[in-house]
Amino acid sequence: MANAKLTRADPPEGPTLGDSRARVLRVLQTAGAPLGVDAIATSVGLHPNTARFHLDGLVEQGLAERSSENRDAPGRPRALYAATAEGIPSGRRSYRLLAQILTSYLGSTSRHPEKAALKAGEEWGRYLANGPEPFHRVDAAAATRQLTTALDDIGFAPEPVTAGRKRQILLHHCPFREVADAHPEVVCTVHLGLMRGILAELDAPLDAARLDPFVEPQLCIAHLASRAREDRRTRA
Repeated sequence: MANAKLTRADPPEGPTLGDSRARVLRVLQTAGAPLGVDAIATSVGLHPNTARFHLDGLVEQGLAERSSENRDAPGRPRALYAATAEGIPSGRRSYRLLAQILTSYLGSTSRHPEKAALKAGEEWGRYLANGPEPFHRVDAAAATRQLTTALDDIGFAPEPVTAGRKRQILLHHCPFREVADAHPEVVCTVHLGLMRGILAELDAPLDAARLDPFVEPQLCIAHLASRAREDRRTRA
């Protein structure tokens, strides 16, 4: 019986393969050269027609490619098959479980988990930001656009909203929802730190003042506020 706690593993990415088709793909991935149907059928213990069925299925899924044999002898050239460069991930990914392990550990062992999470988010925000050219000033509108683009790349489905001097970014999707539900003090604070780090790296006249998580089941709101520019020449 499966351990219910391990169902937190990430859902599989890409096509799911049955046992026979997966064995055919493994033969292609380890062959080192294109193979004919008969050779593949012998390797996996399948009838050639069955092997051809799985090979054609792998081609349709983008996991294998078909070519014709170069030959000088008369007769129809054989079809050869080879695995594509992408292949398919082997094994299951459990990044969600890893995130839960790390966030729960930080939340339970740190005296100030929010402070640590904010610092981590700010540092990664600076790293992820596409900083301006030297002597170039980014205004509030441009900074909001770049922040929105960065958040969209991460998966937040952001929507900037401006009313007079009031600026908000509506976040319609949390890409870390399951972990955020369990440890909002860590995950949501990391998100706030990311936004602050991005804006700081842009030397924007804006700061992420606060983040209101889950004001609706599928909505968080980031509030932006004016701030004094940083002197990039004296930054440590």
